[in-house]
Amino acid sequence: MTTSETVELSGHLIDTGQLSRILDDIGEYGGDFSIDRFDVGHHALDESYAQITVTAADRTALARLLMRLQTHGANLVEPGEAVVRTVERDGVFPDDFYSTTNLDTDVRIGSEWVPVQRPEMDCGLLVWDDGGRTAVRTIPVSEVRAGDRVVCGAAGVRVHPVRRPTHARGERVFDFMSSDVSSEKPQTVLVQQVADQLRAVKAAGEDILWVCGPAVVHTGAAPAMVALVRAGYVDVLFGGNAIATHDIEAALFGTSLGVDLAHGRGVEHGHEHHIRAINRIRAAGSIRAAVDQGVLTGGIMHALVTEGKQAVLVGSPRDDGPLPDVYTDVIEGQRAMRDALPGVGFAIMVATMLHSVATGNLLPASTPLVCVDINPATVIKLADRGSTQARGVVTDVGLFLEQLALELVPGYRPGARVHPAKGT
Repeated sequence: MTTSETVELSGHLIDTGQLSRILDDIGEYGGDFSIDRFDVGHHALDESYAQITVTAADRTALARLLMRLQTHGANLVEPGEAVVRTVERDGVFPDDFYSTTNLDTDVRIGSEWVPVQRPEMDCGLLVWDDGGRTAVRTIPVSEVRAGDRVVCGAAGVRVHPVRRPTHARGERVFDFMSSDVSSEKPQTVLVQQVADQLRAVKAAGEDILWVCGPAVVHTGAAPAMVALVRAGYVDVLFGGNAIATHDIEAALFGTSLGVDLAHGRGVEHGHEHHIRAINRIRAAGSIRAAVDQGVLTGGIMHALVTEGKQAVLVGSPRDDGPLPDVYTDVIEGQRAMRDALPGVGFAIMVATMLHSVATGNLLPASTPLVCVDINPATVIKLADRGSTQARGVVTDVGLFLEQLALELVPGYRPGARVHPAKGT
């Protein structure tokens, strides 16, 4: 015996490949389908609509298939009410738990549709009492506790796919990188459009998140990054031990990985500089303490501290030291990253695959993000891991940051060193 449900979806189903991906997933999950209705938009800005009956071998297989289709924005025509079960063991969901997407989501509890707080992919849905009102939020499996109530199965859940912006001809909107990743694009125009988006985000009162790898320092772009921090275009920074270590190395010794940043050549004993930089910060107690004590007087970390901005540094097994500010427990680090995301309206990821993918997994699909890297594979992998809103700029990160600072920071000069007290 088989079982079926009917789903519906709307949007630019053909030119975005949304319909093709849904049909492919039905086949990969061992299901079958029939397209009951398909209304195709007649003009470029018109959306299409489809109803598809999906069939699977049993209810369990169908529920998992329906959850998969919701990652593409397909909802049940008759969603019913959500099934809520009680967790029996700490850190373990019920077998049929609802696995979330990063799309804006609602859950039907009784007769009420309740919006899910903090949409995030690959989590469960926790139902809880918020001062007498039913609330729902995402929760990672590591955080769930016995007695918690979570949504199970696909019934009573609907998602809201991110809509492609519609606009009049000639209007500038942030969809300029919607084609395949390529280095053969006008970089100056891309930088200008990123700058326009950053200005719009700040004007809306939202925060800008940067996710940075150590190449920001290696390429000599730290002064540009400092200028962006001081100009108010960096509110939160995510990274690892390396970005902070080499930034502090540059501030203390003028080198990054032992290479003189002013002359581009190695210096005697330069290979020791990064660990000596770590040691000085550990002796001070923390990055902030090093700033307060006058040990650290320049660089990106110094600017973040003096401007009152937040940095979340999460380490890995390869770290030297690490710096005392680095989270060495990845679960604690992940929690700190989540706590820093409310209020973020835009994310820009620069030269780090590991932290870019990790951050993309935490962000809702409604938060636009740009990934900048010299390696196209980094940009592609971010989108392949579920961050479909990601847009890519394939270029040298040093040149990108210099150009962005020129666009955003009045009076900025490429290569200029930023004095801790006086700015650019």
